[in-house]
Amino acid sequence: MTVTAPEIPVIASIKDLGSRYSAWLVDIWGVMHNGHRAFAPAVAATEAFRGQGGVLVFLSNSPRPSPGVQEQLSRLGVPPSSYDATVTSGDLTRHELRKHKHPRVFHLGPARDLPIYAGLDLTLVSPEQADLIVCSGLFDDETETPEDYDDMLRTLAARKLPMICANPDHLVERGDKLVYCAGALASVYETLGGSVVYAGKPHRPIYELALETIDAIAGRDVGKSEILAIGDGLNTDIAGAAGFGIDAVFVASGLHVPANSGGEAGAEALDRAHLTELFGKAMRRPLAAMRALEW
Repeated sequence: MTVTAPEIPVIASIKDLGSRYSAWLVDIWGVMHNGHRAFAPAVAATEAFRGQGGVLVFLSNSPRPSPGVQEQLSRLGVPPSSYDATVTSGDLTRHELRKHKHPRVFHLGPARDLPIYAGLDLTLVSPEQADLIVCSGLFDDETETPEDYDDMLRTLAARKLPMICANPDHLVERGDKLVYCAGALASVYETLGGSVVYAGKPHRPIYELALETIDAIAGRDVGKSEILAIGDGLNTDIAGAAGFGIDAVFVASGLHVPANSGGEAGAEALDRAHLTELFGKAMRRPLAAMRALEW
């Protein structure tokens, strides 16, 4: 007997579904902004949810600690009124670094991510001197690809250096362009025999930290059945929510839904065929899909 997976509905408004929950865990990049500007309907939706008493936590694979992410949100037009707290891969990376006694760290990533080390007992060194790698991304994600790091990663893997991946994403949208992230390098490093600790979605520790944050804001223990995850990443947001046992809504973006032949952007092109291709018979399926987060 063949069991057909239920159809994933495409909804225009999150209001009815989202209002059933006490808290939302919302991805930032791709849902709230595209790296250049905020999405006004998404800002309005998060503000509306908070306005009716909901707890709103942004859950991001950004390698930056929360203060830096919050500054970026304000610059892009996502105001503090749209969220209660942020939990980032940068926050969790700092937690992981504290487990090491004065490590010598090779920072593989852009200089803009250096605040991740502020106040920690460690020394930043060259690859040759390191006993630990922290990968926050490519040095220049505008021009480079993971292939540019093949020789470096092979050399590091041969030395059996452990790596902390400060952003498990493989790709994100920046404007109308897809750029590689730390997760793409970490994946290559694993295939070369390297050991990687992933500090972010879809892995459980960042969800546990987010749940602690929700409980603190709510002043009570909030059950998993009361939490809705909203995100555009199949292998991060949707898979992570399923693995942690919470419901999810998929928001379309160019990350997984490419422009169609008519020139429509990924979100505008979302239809049943896309959802069937993306999720098929997968067990990790969202409750619904949206072309954009809107109230």
